[in-house]
Amino acid sequence: MEVKDKVKLVITVASLVAVTVLFVSEYRRRRSRKQTSSPSSCYLHSDKKPQFGFKRVLADNSYSGFKHLKKASSSSTDKPSNCHPYESEITVLLENPGLDEFEFLRGEYSLEMSDSYVWVESEFELKKLAETLAEVKVFGVDTEQHSLRSFLGFTALIQISTQEEDFLVDTIALHDAMSILRPVFSNPDICKVFHGADNDVLWLQRDFHIYVVNMFDTAKACEVLAKPQRSLAYLLESVCGVATNKLLQREDWRQRPLSEEMVRYARTDAHYLLYIADSMTAELRQRGIDSSSPDDKFSFLLEASRRSNMICLQLYTKETEDFPGNAAASSLIYRHLNGHGDNSSISLDAKFQELVREICAWRDLMARIHDESTRYVLSDQAVIALASKQPATSDEIHDSIAQADLATESSPSAVICSHLDDVYQMIQHKLGKLDVILPLVLEKCLGTDGTCPISVFNYSLLVNFTTKLTPRSALKKNGHKNLKRFTRKTSRDLFVKKFSCKAPVYHNCRIYANDGRLLCYCDRRKLEWYMSRGLAKLVEEDPLAIMLLFEPKGRPEDEGNDFYIQSKKNICVGCGEGNHYLRYRIIPSCYRVHFPEHLKSHRSHDIVLLCVDCHEVAHAAAERYKKEVASEFGIPLFVKRVLDSKEAQGTSSSVERESTEDAGVSPLHLRTAAMALLRHGNRMPSSRREELLQTVKLYYGGRDISEEDLEKALLIGMSPHERRRLERKKGVSLKQENSNNGSVEGYSEEAPPGGDMNGEISVVGDDSGGDGVPELNDTQCNGNILHQQNSKLSLLGHGPHGKQVVEYLLKEHGEDGVRDFCQRWRKVFVDALHPRHLPGGWDVTHSGRRDFGEFSVYNPTKKVSTG
Repeated sequence: MEVKDKVKLVITVASLVAVTVLFVSEYRRRRSRKQTSSPSSCYLHSDKKPQFGFKRVLADNSYSGFKHLKKASSSSTDKPSNCHPYESEITVLLENPGLDEFEFLRGEYSLEMSDSYVWVESEFELKKLAETLAEVKVFGVDTEQHSLRSFLGFTALIQISTQEEDFLVDTIALHDAMSILRPVFSNPDICKVFHGADNDVLWLQRDFHIYVVNMFDTAKACEVLAKPQRSLAYLLESVCGVATNKLLQREDWRQRPLSEEMVRYARTDAHYLLYIADSMTAELRQRGIDSSSPDDKFSFLLEASRRSNMICLQLYTKETEDFPGNAAASSLIYRHLNGHGDNSSISLDAKFQELVREICAWRDLMARIHDESTRYVLSDQAVIALASKQPATSDEIHDSIAQADLATESSPSAVICSHLDDVYQMIQHKLGKLDVILPLVLEKCLGTDGTCPISVFNYSLLVNFTTKLTPRSALKKNGHKNLKRFTRKTSRDLFVKKFSCKAPVYHNCRIYANDGRLLCYCDRRKLEWYMSRGLAKLVEEDPLAIMLLFEPKGRPEDEGNDFYIQSKKNICVGCGEGNHYLRYRIIPSCYRVHFPEHLKSHRSHDIVLLCVDCHEVAHAAAERYKKEVASEFGIPLFVKRVLDSKEAQGTSSSVERESTEDAGVSPLHLRTAAMALLRHGNRMPSSRREELLQTVKLYYGGRDISEEDLEKALLIGMSPHERRRLERKKGVSLKQENSNNGSVEGYSEEAPPGGDMNGEISVVGDDSGGDGVPELNDTQCNGNILHQQNSKLSLLGHGPHGKQVVEYLLKEHGEDGVRDFCQRWRKVFVDALHPRHLPGGWDVTHSGRRDFGEFSVYNPTKKVSTG
């Protein structure tokens, strides 16, 4: 009886399991089919991947190679183009690591890890971290990588630990600012402790151009000491008595916020590294003492250091192959052949092998387009299943993939579900040969009417994919104009993605006077500014509104229109486009920055929202009108030539007036020549090198120039903003040596946030939203400038032209001349665009007049008292 009951129980359990498996399989199949109900739309339109927020990537998904950092200060112009930028510094450390007396820990150290740590997610916090690390002699580092939903993978988190604090750096939020840490990691005076850094070093290079100089790798110390195990988990348990769950390494490190368990795991990997390194260096020293003999000069510590720093010399490279997916296809066919032994007639079939290669090539391209790993797009076992069964319908293809990946919940992937028709046509051989299939797929995904969004990862794929795979005859046959057209479209889409406003500009928050009258609409930051200083009280929460606790200086009716008391829509004022928009200054900044403060500070009337297409039209009209202004006032639009003031001082005043017009060189030509000489000087033909040298010598008065002169010439004519941008690109600090450079004193008292677009009132003063630029200290005559290297304006744009135009207007016509000038620009804007969606109260004849209140930093009495 008991045996029968057991048999019944087993049968019942087995039946339940079978039913459950069938139910789950059917549920997943139906859910996947729902995803394929709209094959013309790619899943990426709704699935916003974290990495798509990156504005710039160093390693994209194209077939081009990886370009390593070029140090601007490097004097070795004869080095290979892809050499290690810090090879000389690392070589010095290999010869003399300086670890004999080095201490990884100072004073007492507690093995207990506290609950406090620092989460770094803003650029300000990252700069503070860089300053903190610059003051220490050693810190521990670990990284977490995500690879499943990315073609090349990306660093999702960096853990850094000093003896005092643990830092978790959100490299997804800070991806475009991580170069801030570059100087610290490349500093040979600071030791960085890793464990098993072979991959970490390459990932830091690939994602951020961060190069590690001076490393101690505890895994290499394990090798030298011949430890039974070399994993970090083993060291944590044996040295620190700490257990860790290494399965968490496979978690999705893109998720935010991280779970408490993931945070603890991430901290643990870096927190104990300094203690482990200290213990192991002591053991290495002791091993050297115990095994020392007159004939044995082997240093265990030196060898561990040498092996560690050899890792630093590794260079990241992108894997390349003759044809997309070829290596994966060959490996699959080989493994399948060996797996079947003598019963491998399917594997030997030419049609099977051809289909495997086609599917692998398609999988590789789709992974690059969607920035997914190939294993996420389609697993190896699914490739074999499709090539073996060659299903005849889309449903059979779907079921074959699902059956091959029963253990994978997300199979078939979103890529397959969005492009199932492509797989069907490829298996049915309706697309033709492989070198024809891939360009067709690329055109369908990223072409003029492409179904997939353009990103920084796949944009470069458009540039070189056709030339890599398609013969010239095929390119001509398909039409070169079509290629240009869809490349232009993708450029526009990428521009929209990178530069359009990422959030609503107008928050339509309200500010009321203390008598209850509406003063203006503004953004949230301005409200927070008043609230944080106790100058206002909150009166409404949805939408936000505050009431001032003081009497404002001005009222909307003082300006003769109601522009500032109108709510505003987040749409293009030209055509009404609401999906994307950019800020546009109707009065160009090159003029506006030189206006008197009360005509420009917090003046949002002439800052509007435009879509990319309207922006292009308005900008073209503005550039044309600038030329008319230059002709009308007789003031050149561009600086024609620059001449070093030190060289100009050597000439007599009588000669200087005659020679200045012909002396000097164009700022753009000067910078281009200096850049070419610094990068390729020793490798270019002697005639071309001499030609460029003569260009630079024109700036320096004809004298011989040094490499230092070239580096200084690179910065000529650049504004502080342009210089900072170059610093970020190069990863080094570019400072001009000039004893005469004086700092520009800023205002000691803060102003409310500038640049908001909701209109401002004369309640409190403000800066010009970053537009206030000090006077030029250059002497100009006939469009030429004697450059003194302390200009705050870019000589590469229209800065000097704008300054002189405004000075002329103020001198000849006063502020009325400036107001008339503004009205001319507004008319140019209206005539060019014929905008249909301008905010209420916007007027070509807007006066722009304002008074400064008691709390304004621009109040004349306050400025006098501050001084």
